[in-house]
Amino acid sequence: MIRFRSGAAPALLALALLLPTAPASAGIPLAVGADDRGMPTLAPLLEQVTPGVVNIAVQGRVATQRNPLFDDPFFRRFFNVPQQPTERKFRAAGSGVIVDAEKGYILTNNHVVAKADKVTVTLRDGRRIEAKVVGTDPEVDIAVIQVPAENLTAVPMGDSENLKVGDFVIAIGNPFGIGQTVTSGIVSALGRTGLGIEGYEDFIQTDASINPGNSGGALVDLKGQLIGVNTAIVGPGGGNVGIGFAIPINMARSIMEQLIATGEVRRGQLGVHIQNLTPDIAAALGVDAKRGAVVAQVGKGSPAAKAGIEAGDVIVAVNDEPVENASDLRNKIGLMPIDKPVTLEVLRGGDRRTVTVRLAPRATATASANDIDPRLAGAEFGPIQPGTPGYGQIEGVQVRGIAKGSPAWNAGLRPGDIIGSVNRMRVRSPAKFAEAVRQVKGPLLLNIRRGDAALFLVIR
Repeated sequence: MIRFRSGAAPALLALALLLPTAPASAGIPLAVGADDRGMPTLAPLLEQVTPGVVNIAVQGRVATQRNPLFDDPFFRRFFNVPQQPTERKFRAAGSGVIVDAEKGYILTNNHVVAKADKVTVTLRDGRRIEAKVVGTDPEVDIAVIQVPAENLTAVPMGDSENLKVGDFVIAIGNPFGIGQTVTSGIVSALGRTGLGIEGYEDFIQTDASINPGNSGGALVDLKGQLIGVNTAIVGPGGGNVGIGFAIPINMARSIMEQLIATGEVRRGQLGVHIQNLTPDIAAALGVDAKRGAVVAQVGKGSPAAKAGIEAGDVIVAVNDEPVENASDLRNKIGLMPIDKPVTLEVLRGGDRRTVTVRLAPRATATASANDIDPRLAGAEFGPIQPGTPGYGQIEGVQVRGIAKGSPAWNAGLRPGDIIGSVNRMRVRSPAKFAEAVRQVKGPLLLNIRRGDAALFLVIR
Protein backbone atom coordinates (compact mmCIF):
# COMPACT_ATOMS: atom_id res chain seq x y z
CA MET A 1 0.00 0.00 0.00
CA ILE A 2 1.33 3.40 -0.96
CA ARG A 3 0.46 6.62 0.84
CA PHE A 4 0.99 9.93 -0.85
CA ARG A 5 -0.50 13.35 -1.33
CA SER A 6 -2.77 14.04 -4.23
CA GLY A 7 -0.01 16.51 -5.10
CA ALA A 8 0.39 19.17 -7.70
CA ALA A 9 0.04 17.60 -11.15
CA PRO A 10 2.95 18.15 -13.59
CA ALA A 11 2.41 20.76 -16.22
CA LEU A 12 3.19 18.25 -18.99
CA LEU A 13 0.13 16.00 -19.17
CA ALA A 14 0.62 12.25 -19.20
CA LEU A 15 -2.50 10.31 -20.22
CA ALA A 16 -3.08 6.94 -18.61
CA LEU A 17 -5.52 4.09 -19.23
CA LEU A 18 -7.94 3.30 -16.41
CA LEU A 19 -7.85 -0.24 -15.14
CA PRO A 20 -11.15 -2.04 -15.74
CA THR A 21 -11.11 -3.21 -12.13
CA ALA A 22 -11.01 0.34 -10.72
CA PRO A 23 -13.72 0.74 -8.08
CA ALA A 24 -16.72 2.87 -8.98
CA SER A 25 -17.66 5.88 -6.87
CA ALA A 26 -21.02 6.12 -5.16
CA GLY A 27 -23.95 6.98 -7.41
CA ILE A 28 -25.69 10.33 -7.61
CA PRO A 29 -28.32 10.69 -4.87
CA LEU A 30 -31.85 10.87 -6.23
CA ALA A 31 -32.85 13.38 -3.55
CA VAL A 32 -30.90 16.21 -5.23
CA GLY A 33 -33.67 16.98 -7.70
CA ALA A 34 -34.47 16.68 -11.37
CA ASP A 35 -34.00 18.89 -14.40
CA ASP A 36 -36.52 19.68 -17.13
CA ARG A 37 -35.86 16.25 -18.59
CA GLY A 38 -37.04 14.62 -15.37
CA MET A 39 -33.56 13.24 -14.66
CA PRO A 40 -31.69 13.50 -11.33
CA THR A 41 -28.82 15.99 -11.56
CA LEU A 42 -26.27 17.92 -9.54
CA ALA A 43 -25.96 20.61 -12.19
CA PRO A 44 -27.86 23.41 -10.40
CA LEU A 45 -25.73 22.91 -7.29
CA LEU A 46 -22.50 22.85 -9.28
CA GLU A 47 -23.40 26.02 -11.17
CA GLN A 48 -23.29 27.82 -7.82
CA VAL A 49 -20.15 26.14 -6.45
CA THR A 50 -17.71 25.60 -9.32
CA PRO A 51 -16.97 29.33 -9.91
CA GLY A 52 -15.40 29.32 -6.42
CA VAL A 53 -12.93 26.53 -7.24
CA VAL A 54 -9.78 27.67 -9.06
CA ASN A 55 -6.79 26.19 -10.79
CA ILE A 56 -3.37 27.06 -9.37
CA ALA A 57 -0.20 27.01 -11.48
CA VAL A 58 3.16 27.38 -9.75
CA GLN A 59 6.69 28.00 -10.94
CA GLY A 60 9.82 27.69 -8.87
CA ARG A 61 13.23 26.17 -8.46
CA VAL A 62 14.34 23.04 -6.64
CA ALA A 63 17.82 21.82 -5.84
CA THR A 64 19.24 19.15 -8.12
CA GLN A 65 20.72 15.94 -6.79
CA ARG A 66 24.34 15.44 -7.69
CA ASN A 67 27.49 13.67 -6.60
CA PRO A 68 29.47 15.68 -3.99
CA LEU A 69 32.61 15.13 -6.09
CA PHE A 70 31.26 17.73 -8.52
CA ASP A 71 31.79 20.33 -5.76
CA ASP A 72 35.50 19.55 -5.65
CA PRO A 73 37.41 22.03 -7.90
CA PHE A 74 40.35 19.60 -8.25
CA PHE A 75 38.05 16.82 -9.45
CA ARG A 76 36.35 19.09 -11.98
CA ARG A 77 39.67 20.41 -13.29
CA PHE A 78 41.38 17.01 -13.49
CA PHE A 79 38.51 15.36 -15.36
CA ASN A 80 37.50 18.51 -17.24
CA VAL A 81 34.00 18.45 -15.74
CA PRO A 82 32.05 21.69 -16.20
CA GLN A 83 30.31 23.34 -13.28
CA GLN A 84 27.08 21.49 -12.61
CA PRO A 85 23.79 23.37 -12.06
CA THR A 86 22.62 23.38 -8.45
CA GLU A 87 18.97 24.03 -9.26
CA ARG A 88 16.36 23.27 -11.88
CA LYS A 89 13.11 25.00 -12.71
CA PHE A 90 9.79 23.27 -12.13
CA ARG A 91 6.18 23.87 -13.06
CA ALA A 92 3.19 22.25 -11.39
CA ALA A 93 -0.54 22.63 -11.00
CA GLY A 94 -3.08 22.17 -8.25
CA SER A 95 -6.40 23.52 -7.04
CA GLY A 96 -7.79 26.04 -4.57
CA VAL A 97 -11.07 27.29 -3.10
CA ILE A 98 -12.15 30.92 -2.80
CA VAL A 99 -13.39 31.44 0.76
CA ASP A 100 -13.56 35.25 0.90
CA ALA A 101 -14.71 36.89 -2.34
CA GLU A 102 -14.34 40.45 -1.01
CA LYS A 103 -10.71 40.10 0.11
CA GLY A 104 -9.66 37.49 -2.43
CA TYR A 105 -8.54 34.80 0.04
CA ILE A 106 -8.10 31.29 -1.37
CA LEU A 107 -7.52 28.08 0.60
CA THR A 108 -5.20 25.43 -0.82
CA ASN A 109 -2.58 22.92 0.31
CA ASN A 110 0.87 23.93 1.48
CA HIS A 111 2.47 21.36 -0.82
CA VAL A 112 0.79 23.00 -3.83
CA VAL A 113 2.56 26.35 -3.32
CA ALA A 114 5.66 25.20 -1.41
CA LYS A 115 8.92 26.41 -2.99
CA ALA A 116 6.99 28.44 -5.56
CA ASP A 117 8.45 31.68 -6.86
CA LYS A 118 5.32 32.51 -8.83
CA VAL A 119 1.70 31.49 -8.21
CA THR A 120 -0.95 32.05 -10.89
CA VAL A 121 -4.66 31.50 -10.30
CA THR A 122 -7.03 30.71 -13.17
CA LEU A 123 -10.69 31.39 -12.42
CA ARG A 124 -13.64 29.48 -13.80
CA ASP A 125 -14.36 32.35 -16.21
CA GLY A 126 -10.85 32.12 -17.68
CA ARG A 127 -9.22 35.07 -15.90
CA ARG A 128 -5.57 34.48 -14.95
CA ILE A 129 -4.33 36.42 -11.91
CA GLU A 130 -1.00 36.36 -10.10
CA ALA A 131 -1.44 35.56 -6.40
CA LYS A 132 0.62 36.18 -3.31
CA VAL A 133 1.16 33.64 -0.55
CA VAL A 134 -0.31 34.96 2.72
CA GLY A 135 0.95 32.11 4.90
CA THR A 136 1.51 28.36 5.04
CA ASP A 137 1.31 25.62 7.65
CA PRO A 138 3.24 22.49 6.57
CA GLU A 139 2.15 20.51 9.64
CA VAL A 140 -1.51 20.56 8.59
CA ASP A 141 -0.72 21.13 4.88
CA ILE A 142 -2.81 24.28 4.57
CA ALA A 143 -1.89 27.49 2.76
CA VAL A 144 -3.69 30.77 2.17
CA ILE A 145 -3.08 32.78 -0.99
CA GLN A 146 -4.68 36.04 -2.09
CA VAL A 147 -5.64 37.54 -5.45
CA PRO A 148 -6.48 41.23 -6.12
CA ALA A 149 -9.59 40.52 -8.15
CA GLU A 150 -13.19 41.67 -8.34
CA ASN A 151 -16.40 39.76 -9.01
CA LEU A 152 -15.19 36.60 -7.28
CA THR A 153 -17.46 33.81 -6.08
CA ALA A 154 -16.74 32.23 -2.71
CA VAL A 155 -17.77 28.75 -1.61
CA PRO A 156 -19.59 29.05 1.74
CA MET A 157 -17.93 27.13 4.56
CA GLY A 158 -19.95 24.49 6.36
CA ASP A 159 -19.42 22.65 9.64
CA SER A 160 -17.40 19.46 9.30
CA GLU A 161 -18.40 18.43 12.83
CA ASN A 162 -21.88 17.67 11.48
CA LEU A 163 -20.63 15.15 8.90
CA LYS A 164 -21.65 11.52 9.14
CA VAL A 165 -20.32 8.43 7.42
CA GLY A 166 -22.52 7.87 4.39
CA ASP A 167 -23.13 11.56 3.63
CA PHE A 168 -22.91 12.33 -0.08
CA VAL A 169 -20.03 14.64 -1.06
CA ILE A 170 -18.65 16.18 -4.23
CA ALA A 171 -14.95 16.70 -5.02
CA ILE A 172 -14.00 19.56 -7.35
CA GLY A 173 -10.49 20.20 -8.57
CA ASN A 174 -7.97 20.11 -11.40
CA PRO A 175 -6.82 16.47 -11.72
CA PHE A 176 -3.78 15.83 -13.92
CA GLY A 177 -3.90 19.47 -15.04
CA ILE A 178 -6.71 18.78 -17.53
CA GLY A 179 -9.05 21.45 -16.14
CA GLN A 180 -11.84 21.65 -13.61
CA THR A 181 -13.45 18.28 -12.94
CA VAL A 182 -16.26 17.13 -10.65
CA THR A 183 -16.66 13.71 -9.02
CA SER A 184 -19.15 12.44 -6.47
CA GLY A 185 -19.04 9.90 -3.65
CA ILE A 186 -19.75 9.50 0.03
CA VAL A 187 -17.96 10.05 3.32
CA SER A 188 -16.29 6.69 3.89
CA ALA A 189 -14.85 7.43 7.34
CA LEU A 190 -14.15 10.30 9.72
CA GLY A 191 -11.26 11.16 12.03
CA ARG A 192 -8.60 9.23 10.12
CA THR A 193 -5.24 9.62 11.90
CA GLY A 194 -1.90 7.86 12.13
CA LEU A 195 -1.37 7.80 8.35
CA GLY A 196 1.96 9.65 8.54
CA ILE A 197 0.91 12.09 5.80
CA GLU A 198 0.83 15.25 7.91
CA GLY A 199 1.93 16.32 11.37
CA TYR A 200 -1.68 16.88 12.49
CA GLU A 201 -4.21 14.47 11.02
CA ASP A 202 -8.00 14.29 11.35
CA PHE A 203 -8.94 13.40 7.80
CA ILE A 204 -12.28 12.92 6.12
CA GLN A 205 -12.04 9.77 4.01
CA THR A 206 -14.07 9.67 0.80
CA ASP A 207 -14.48 7.49 -2.27
CA ALA A 208 -15.10 10.54 -4.49
CA SER A 209 -12.29 10.36 -7.04
CA ILE A 210 -9.30 12.44 -5.97
CA ASN A 211 -6.27 12.34 -8.25
CA PRO A 212 -2.94 14.17 -8.60
CA GLY A 213 -3.76 17.84 -9.14
CA ASN A 214 -6.88 17.74 -6.97
CA SER A 215 -4.79 18.96 -4.03
CA GLY A 216 -6.32 22.06 -2.50
CA GLY A 217 -9.64 21.46 -4.24
CA ALA A 218 -13.06 21.54 -2.63
CA LEU A 219 -14.98 18.77 -0.94
CA VAL A 220 -18.56 20.02 -0.66
CA ASP A 221 -21.82 18.61 0.68
CA LEU A 222 -25.18 18.58 -1.08
CA LYS A 223 -25.94 22.04 0.29
CA GLY A 224 -22.99 23.40 -1.66
CA GLN A 225 -21.01 24.07 1.51
CA LEU A 226 -17.27 23.55 1.77
CA ILE A 227 -16.66 20.79 4.31
CA GLY A 228 -13.11 19.76 3.39
CA VAL A 229 -9.93 20.57 1.44
CA ASN A 230 -8.76 17.63 -0.69
CA THR A 231 -5.18 16.71 0.11
CA ALA A 232 -4.09 13.06 -0.25
CA ILE A 233 -4.85 9.60 -1.61
CA VAL A 234 -3.85 6.04 -0.81
CA GLY A 235 -3.32 3.69 -3.69
CA PRO A 236 -0.84 1.99 -6.03
CA GLY A 237 0.45 3.57 -9.20
CA GLY A 238 -0.50 7.15 -8.37
CA GLY A 239 -4.18 6.86 -9.31
CA ASN A 240 -7.43 6.83 -7.42
CA VAL A 241 -8.68 3.53 -6.00
CA GLY A 242 -11.49 4.94 -3.90
CA ILE A 243 -9.49 6.08 -0.86
CA GLY A 244 -9.05 9.84 -0.71
CA PHE A 245 -8.53 12.22 2.19
CA ALA A 246 -9.59 15.79 2.88
CA ILE A 247 -8.72 18.16 5.72
CA PRO A 248 -11.93 19.05 7.62
CA ILE A 249 -12.95 22.64 7.02
CA ASN A 250 -13.16 23.34 10.78
CA MET A 251 -9.46 22.49 11.10
CA ALA A 252 -8.57 24.40 7.92
CA ARG A 253 -10.58 27.44 9.04
CA SER A 254 -8.74 27.60 12.36
CA ILE A 255 -5.37 27.53 10.59
CA MET A 256 -6.53 30.02 7.96
CA GLU A 257 -7.58 32.58 10.57
CA GLN A 258 -4.16 32.47 12.21
CA LEU A 259 -2.34 32.70 8.87
CA ILE A 260 -4.37 35.72 7.81
CA ALA A 261 -3.90 37.43 11.18
CA THR A 262 -0.18 36.81 11.69
CA GLY A 263 1.20 34.98 8.64
CA GLU A 264 2.11 31.97 10.77
CA VAL A 265 0.69 29.40 13.16
CA ARG A 266 1.91 29.57 16.76
CA ARG A 267 1.04 26.31 18.45
CA GLY A 268 0.78 25.84 22.17
CA GLN A 269 1.64 22.86 24.30
CA LEU A 270 0.45 21.24 27.51
CA GLY A 271 3.83 19.75 28.30
CA VAL A 272 2.73 16.12 28.63
CA HIS A 273 3.48 12.77 27.03
CA ILE A 274 0.26 10.94 26.25
CA GLN A 275 -1.01 7.59 24.98
CA ASN A 276 -4.34 6.01 24.07
CA LEU A 277 -6.64 4.78 26.80
CA THR A 278 -7.12 1.01 26.46
CA PRO A 279 -9.48 -1.24 28.47
CA ASP A 280 -6.52 -2.73 30.35
CA ILE A 281 -5.09 0.69 31.27
CA ALA A 282 -8.54 1.95 32.28
CA ALA A 283 -9.02 -1.04 34.57
CA ALA A 284 -5.57 -0.66 36.09
CA LEU A 285 -6.14 3.06 36.75
CA GLY A 286 -9.64 2.50 38.11
CA VAL A 287 -11.13 4.80 35.49
CA ASP A 288 -14.67 4.37 34.22
CA ALA A 289 -14.10 5.57 30.66
CA LYS A 290 -13.75 3.99 27.23
CA ARG A 291 -12.19 6.94 25.42
CA GLY A 292 -9.55 9.49 26.30
CA ALA A 293 -5.82 10.20 26.46
CA VAL A 294 -3.65 8.89 29.31
CA VAL A 295 -0.98 11.23 30.68
CA ALA A 296 2.19 9.16 30.80
CA GLN A 297 4.55 11.95 31.86
CA VAL A 298 4.28 15.62 32.86
CA GLY A 299 7.07 18.03 32.04
CA LYS A 300 8.57 19.95 34.92
CA GLY A 301 7.27 23.53 35.01
CA SER A 302 4.90 22.88 32.09
CA PRO A 303 1.36 24.31 31.86
CA ALA A 304 0.01 20.87 32.78
CA ALA A 305 2.22 20.68 35.88
CA LYS A 306 1.14 24.15 36.97
CA ALA A 307 -2.52 23.07 36.61
CA GLY A 308 -1.94 20.05 38.86
CA ILE A 309 -2.14 17.35 36.19
CA GLU A 310 -0.28 14.16 37.13
CA ALA A 311 0.94 11.03 35.38
CA GLY A 312 -1.93 8.54 35.29
CA ASP A 313 -4.60 11.17 34.76
CA VAL A 314 -6.96 10.59 31.84
CA ILE A 315 -8.00 13.63 29.81
CA VAL A 316 -11.50 13.00 28.44
CA ALA A 317 -12.59 16.44 27.21
CA VAL A 318 -11.16 19.76 26.01
CA ASN A 319 -13.45 22.79 26.27
CA ASP A 320 -16.41 20.39 26.69
CA GLU A 321 -15.51 18.51 23.50
CA PRO A 322 -14.91 14.76 24.07
CA VAL A 323 -11.38 13.42 23.52
CA GLU A 324 -11.35 10.16 21.58
CA ASN A 325 -7.67 9.24 21.90
CA ALA A 326 -4.15 10.65 22.10
CA SER A 327 -4.16 11.85 18.47
CA ASP A 328 -7.45 13.63 19.02
CA LEU A 329 -6.08 15.46 22.07
CA ARG A 330 -2.93 16.41 20.17
CA ASN A 331 -5.01 17.83 17.32
CA LYS A 332 -7.28 19.81 19.64
CA ILE A 333 -4.36 21.35 21.56
CA GLY A 334 -2.27 21.90 18.42
CA LEU A 335 -4.99 24.01 16.81
CA MET A 336 -5.39 26.36 19.76
CA PRO A 337 -3.47 29.63 20.10
CA ILE A 338 -1.03 30.09 22.96
CA ASP A 339 -1.92 31.96 26.16
CA LYS A 340 -5.60 31.12 25.69
CA PRO A 341 -7.31 29.45 28.70
CA VAL A 342 -8.22 25.84 27.96
CA THR A 343 -10.59 23.80 30.11
CA LEU A 344 -9.72 20.11 30.54
CA GLU A 345 -11.91 17.42 32.03
CA VAL A 346 -9.67 14.96 33.84
CA LEU A 347 -10.30 11.58 35.47
CA ARG A 348 -8.10 10.50 38.36
CA GLY A 349 -9.22 7.13 39.63
CA GLY A 350 -12.88 7.51 40.49
CA ASP A 351 -12.72 11.31 40.67
CA ARG A 352 -13.68 13.67 37.87
CA ARG A 353 -12.29 17.18 37.95
CA THR A 354 -12.09 20.24 35.72
CA VAL A 355 -8.85 22.20 35.39
CA THR A 356 -7.94 25.30 33.43
CA VAL A 357 -4.55 25.67 31.78
CA ARG A 358 -2.87 28.32 29.67
CA LEU A 359 -0.94 26.83 26.78
CA ALA A 360 2.71 27.77 26.54
CA PRO A 361 4.62 28.30 23.28
CA ARG A 362 5.85 25.03 21.88
CA ALA A 363 9.58 24.66 22.42
CA THR A 364 11.35 24.70 19.10
CA ALA A 365 14.96 24.70 20.26
CA THR A 366 15.98 26.36 17.01
CA ALA A 367 19.48 27.63 16.35
CA SER A 368 20.43 30.51 14.10
CA ALA A 369 23.37 29.78 11.82
CA ASN A 370 24.47 33.40 12.18
CA ASP A 371 25.68 32.44 15.65
CA ILE A 372 27.30 29.18 14.51
CA ASP A 373 29.35 29.73 11.34
CA PRO A 374 29.38 32.56 8.75
CA ARG A 375 29.27 29.97 5.96
CA LEU A 376 25.80 28.92 7.14
CA ALA A 377 24.47 32.46 7.61
CA GLY A 378 20.86 32.90 6.58
CA ALA A 379 19.65 29.49 7.80
CA GLU A 380 17.81 28.38 10.92
CA PHE A 381 18.00 24.85 12.25
CA GLY A 382 15.62 22.97 14.52
CA PRO A 383 14.34 19.51 15.43
CA ILE A 384 12.76 17.40 12.69
CA GLN A 385 9.15 18.49 12.29
CA PRO A 386 6.20 16.10 12.52
CA GLY A 387 4.96 15.17 9.07
CA THR A 388 8.48 15.03 7.62
CA PRO A 389 9.18 11.69 5.85
CA GLY A 390 11.02 9.50 8.33
CA TYR A 391 9.87 11.50 11.35
CA GLY A 392 10.47 9.42 14.49
CA GLN A 393 12.71 7.01 12.58
CA ILE A 394 15.70 9.14 11.63
CA GLU A 395 17.87 11.49 13.67
CA GLY A 396 19.29 14.86 12.78
CA VAL A 397 18.45 18.54 12.58
CA GLN A 398 16.24 20.16 9.98
CA VAL A 399 16.71 23.37 8.01
CA ARG A 400 13.63 25.21 9.30
CA GLY A 401 14.13 28.37 7.29
CA ILE A 402 16.61 29.91 4.89
CA ALA A 403 16.98 33.25 3.14
CA LYS A 404 17.39 33.10 -0.63
CA GLY A 405 20.74 34.45 -1.75
CA SER A 406 22.31 33.96 1.69
CA PRO A 407 25.61 32.08 2.16
CA ALA A 408 23.69 28.99 3.31
CA TRP A 409 21.42 29.14 0.25
CA ASN A 410 24.35 29.63 -2.13
CA ALA A 411 26.14 26.72 -0.49
CA GLY A 412 23.26 24.44 -1.49
CA LEU A 413 21.16 24.07 1.67
CA ARG A 414 17.40 24.14 1.20
CA PRO A 415 14.36 24.33 3.53
CA GLY A 416 13.39 20.89 4.81
CA ASP A 417 16.88 19.40 4.48
CA ILE A 418 17.74 17.02 7.33
CA ILE A 419 21.39 17.04 8.38
CA GLY A 420 22.42 13.73 9.94
CA SER A 421 26.12 14.33 10.41
CA VAL A 422 28.85 16.97 10.22
CA ASN A 423 32.22 15.60 9.04
CA ARG A 424 30.98 12.12 10.05
CA MET A 425 29.95 13.29 13.53
CA ARG A 426 26.31 12.37 14.20
CA VAL A 427 24.08 15.28 15.26
CA ARG A 428 20.80 14.77 17.11
CA SER A 429 19.85 18.31 18.16
CA PRO A 430 20.49 21.92 17.13
CA ALA A 431 22.87 22.27 20.08
CA LYS A 432 24.88 19.20 19.00
CA PHE A 433 24.88 20.46 15.43
CA ALA A 434 26.28 23.84 16.49
CA GLU A 435 28.90 22.10 18.64
CA ALA A 436 29.98 19.84 15.76
CA VAL A 437 30.24 22.72 13.27
CA ARG A 438 32.42 24.73 15.66
CA GLN A 439 34.82 21.79 16.02
CA VAL A 440 35.51 21.67 12.27
CA LYS A 441 38.42 23.87 11.19
CA GLY A 442 38.26 23.12 7.46
CA PRO A 443 35.48 22.42 4.95
CA LEU A 444 32.14 21.24 6.31
CA LEU A 445 30.96 17.85 5.03
CA LEU A 446 27.22 17.58 5.66
CA ASN A 447 25.34 14.32 5.17
CA ILE A 448 21.87 15.43 4.07
CA ARG A 449 18.55 13.71 3.55
CA ARG A 450 16.40 15.58 1.04
CA GLY A 451 13.03 13.93 0.51
CA ASP A 452 13.73 10.31 -0.39
CA ALA A 453 17.31 11.03 -1.49
CA ALA A 454 20.58 11.26 0.44
CA LEU A 455 23.62 13.32 -0.52
CA PHE A 456 26.81 14.89 0.79
CA LEU A 457 27.29 18.65 0.65
CA VAL A 458 30.72 20.26 0.98
CA ILE A 459 30.71 23.82 2.29
CA ARG A 460 33.96 25.76 2.20
